[in-house]
Amino acid sequence: MAQHLSGPSSLTGQVALITGGAGGMGHAIATVFKAAGATVVATDLGEHENIGPGIEYRRYDVTSRLHTDTVIDGVLADHGKVDILVLCAGIIARTPLATSTDEEWNSMFSVNVLGVVNPTRKLFPAMCERGYGKILACGSIAAKNGGVASGPAYVASKSAVHGMMRWMAKAGAPHGVYANTLAPGPVETAMWASVTSNQAPAANATVPLGRYGNAEDIAQAALFLCSASSNWITGTSLDISGGMWMD
Repeated sequence: MAQHLSGPSSLTGQVALITGGAGGMGHAIATVFKAAGATVVATDLGEHENIGPGIEYRRYDVTSRLHTDTVIDGVLADHGKVDILVLCAGIIARTPLATSTDEEWNSMFSVNVLGVVNPTRKLFPAMCERGYGKILACGSIAAKNGGVASGPAYVASKSAVHGMMRWMAKAGAPHGVYANTLAPGPVETAMWASVTSNQAPAANATVPLGRYGNAEDIAQAALFLCSASSNWITGTSLDISGGMWMD
């Protein structure tokens, strides 16, 4: 069994691949990881995105297994390894169950679930063979409380992500591969604005700490779980919700 002692939150010498890297949380994570010393490859659906100085960008459709092979093979060819995989690609909807469509359910699971399955199916075995890897998925408080401003398709998809990451943590632990999940509450990004129509309730009425999250809150938690600081943590779901969910 591979054993790694905990240490500082430096990512020097490590290669990090981030999906959903052009979104609010993904972009913040890419920036923080770069500042921590990682070689960062950020991916998203856009053809060309300006992610930030020193951050490499590649277009990647996470719903496609063929595109997954192409993109990840390219990263491995250029950088020789992927130490850290952060899975931020995601979509949201708040359609009630009775009026939800097959298309919405299929789309939600294609992006939110297959967007985790495809890159991990490619990289998890390689990480196990190397004896090291950190995989972090962006889940949601919705998987625990049934949703804040989201519909059932989103809640179900994020619940599937949380379950899959627990499986991966058990399977990867003997090989030095860590798998954890972030469970953010409402974070002030374009996605949150889209489901609240920019009319979210006052945070001090719903969040014990009195404010909604921001992308930097998520990025700092991601740095912790992807660095040596968390080398005795796997299979966890880290609540980042200002106290909205307490275990």
